[in-house]
Amino acid sequence: MIAVLSDTHSTDGHDLQGRALDTVREADLVVHAGDFTTEAAVDAFYDVSDELFAVHGNADEPAVRDRLPGARTLEAGGIRIAVTHRQRGGTTGLAFFGRERGADLVVSGHTHQPTVTETEDVTLLNPGSHADPRGNPAAHAELYPEDGGVRSEIRDRGGSVLREFRVEGR
Repeated sequence: MIAVLSDTHSTDGHDLQGRALDTVREADLVVHAGDFTTEAAVDAFYDVSDELFAVHGNADEPAVRDRLPGARTLEAGGIRIAVTHRQRGGTTGLAFFGRERGADLVVSGHTHQPTVTETEDVTLLNPGSHADPRGNPAAHAELYPEDGGVRSEIRDRGGSVLREFRVEGR
């Protein structure tokens, strides 16, 4: 299983609670779309996860920006995932970012609002924020590889499914 998170905004740890904490501990891979804020938060994620694949965000301190790239692409669960914190141009900018990288799924953050947007070429996922939801439900995403793609869920801190979707590999 792949755990997907963003926008931790912590000064001293991962601030994971409930289902998000369980998911990160159990995941084979954790994808984080930035805004840890401090190195302590990044280190806490490394401590609690088996494998962390992360980018920095606009609120990250310089030491975090030095450690993490602004964008990355990986192959996992039978799909190609492009990760960034944000892109100018909103949905269009994120879709273009994904097409440039041949991605099936683009993971981003920044808005703290858990959303899934299907475009012609790529699925856009913002898992929301597990720790600083800013008026939205505290949320994360879980991706379960199966049949050449991933079965996916956005879940709140208590474990309730907010949205289900599927991403097919190419």
